[in-house]
Amino acid sequence: MNFDKTLRSKLNRIPSRGFYDRETINQIIDEALYCHVSFAQNNQPYIIPTIHARMNDSIVFHGAKASRMLKHIAAGNEVCVGITIMDGLVLARSLFHHSMNYRSVVIFGTGELITENEEKLNALKAITDHILPGRWEDARQPNEEELDATAVVSVKIEEASAKIRTGPPIDENSDYDLQVWAGIIPLSYKFGLPEDDPELSPEVKMPDYIRNLLK
Repeated sequence: MNFDKTLRSKLNRIPSRGFYDRETINQIIDEALYCHVSFAQNNQPYIIPTIHARMNDSIVFHGAKASRMLKHIAAGNEVCVGITIMDGLVLARSLFHHSMNYRSVVIFGTGELITENEEKLNALKAITDHILPGRWEDARQPNEEELDATAVVSVKIEEASAKIRTGPPIDENSDYDLQVWAGIIPLSYKFGLPEDDPELSPEVKMPDYIRNLLK
């Protein structure tokens, strides 16, 4: 199922790189470790980097109750969410045609506050598992006081589009004979070797879900 192409979500620049199907969009949302949420208050624009998780057709966020962004979302206002995964530097023969390979998503939607504790816990579990699957069951879960101090909001994905660039550089025909290196320098996330907390008990061993990140 595809999202509708609207005035807000339709790609104008190189529309051939646009995707509107939920499968492609959801894959990018789920792979990205963080996103940027943009909104406006009193004619002042803001953009906030934050972690997220997708729950079906919505994205959930959490943070302190005093958060301006979360208050804005909880009030039912519209937001725009941007997600980008960089896959490589694209070096052309001319500087004009240098680029990057990437997968990006822009989402438009309205938010609401999650108030029921069970729903809040489900959303917090989704965010935790999005960052590190297995951590929610291993670590101590929020107590009543911590849960009360945390705001959890959900944004319905009403409109969305993805834009993806892959492949080598595209040069002018007259530049292909230039003796300039051209190609792709791949980029990828890589987890480093975990470092024990200095206060960690010697009896506590690294769990498999962390060890598996190094493979």
